[in-house]
Amino acid sequence: MTMDRRRHVRGGPFGIVKNMDVFPEAPRDGFTAVPKGPPRAWLPIARSIGVLLAFVVASAASASDAPPLGRIEAPAFILIDHGSGRVLAERDARAAREPASLTKLMTAYVVFEELRKGTLKLTDEVRISHQAWRAPGSQTFLRERSLVPVSVLIQGMIVQSGNDAAIALAERIAGSESAFADTMNATAKRLGMTSTHFANATGLPRAGHVSSAYDLAILANAILNEYPEYYGWYSQREFEWNDIKQWNRNHLLGHLDGVDGMKTGYTARAGYCIVASAKRADMRVMGVVLGSKSARERIRATRSLLTYAFDNYETHRVYAAGEPVVRADVAEGARSSIALGLTEDLYLTVRRGESERLRSTAEVPEHLSAPLTVTDAVGEVRILLDGETLATRPLHPLAPVDRGRWWNRLMNGDAPPQNAVENTQ
Repeated sequence: MTMDRRRHVRGGPFGIVKNMDVFPEAPRDGFTAVPKGPPRAWLPIARSIGVLLAFVVASAASASDAPPLGRIEAPAFILIDHGSGRVLAERDARAAREPASLTKLMTAYVVFEELRKGTLKLTDEVRISHQAWRAPGSQTFLRERSLVPVSVLIQGMIVQSGNDAAIALAERIAGSESAFADTMNATAKRLGMTSTHFANATGLPRAGHVSSAYDLAILANAILNEYPEYYGWYSQREFEWNDIKQWNRNHLLGHLDGVDGMKTGYTARAGYCIVASAKRADMRVMGVVLGSKSARERIRATRSLLTYAFDNYETHRVYAAGEPVVRADVAEGARSSIALGLTEDLYLTVRRGESERLRSTAEVPEHLSAPLTVTDAVGEVRILLDGETLATRPLHPLAPVDRGRWWNRLMNGDAPPQNAVENTQ
């Protein structure tokens, strides 16, 4: 299939409107986008297939266009919108630093993978080794040689930040913590965490054990995207094992509107660290703070970042996957036209108050010919703000179109074959 002369269909605010070829309804969740300005970083989003896909946009706000952030007392941080992947603020976000117990986000990610594959079950019992029992730092207080369910170990690792629980899980999956670290590094590479290297499952200080705010945001987004069924553990306020109750160290839970996870960390070398996620209405943002000097500064910095995002930006789904965007004529097909749409949800983030100036444009071929499959890219949709393209996505048929019989093609305006009469006898 080749494209001849291309047809441009322009639209009004909140969707393409007033054109017979375009579905007139605005996107149900509203329309948002990014302010005009030079290109800026957007966070790649890891999909459930485990491959890092770049979130491609045409432009984003420059630092001078962004609202003033205020003082953030941390040497490295990043603030992103989870839906669109847009970076709203950052400082030294790609610098490699010790992540402390934020390491356990990757430990959990690998555990979640094993649960989904069926090689591990929540009810499986793990015998606690001497190596796990003697782990220094924060503890779930597991007894050596006791049998502990995987579900308990996960909660101990996430809620209590138990190093013993993390090591026990690593040993159950890979046989040893060092072998598990190899799996962590392979997973980090697959997700696109280019500044990351893990030497253990806990985050205890070890030479060469580093990550970055940007990489940890990639990892946290992957957990949210791929394993939402396990995300609830990150909002759990307390957990008790062996008659010892411990509280979640993320003190933003219950104290800042919308915060529902994820993980804190601290060592003397790493400083006070956190990955925090918060959702208000349909907008979820995530802040990563590394190297704060105190727990108080860590909370203050994270609170400031999350509040800044919600006060100044809004995010909506522009188009849902499988939602009709435009209808195109099809020649030589079993049907005369086909709806075109996106294969993935499209989210964009905009400064508050700018969504009214958004427009969309569908660009489709003048002539489409059957057969067509749902994987064929047969046009594109553009989202614009004040005439500037903010995002572009390929359009795909929402259903396959088989090549029609000669009478279908005749009804669709094609000439009948020379032997049409013979074919009817």
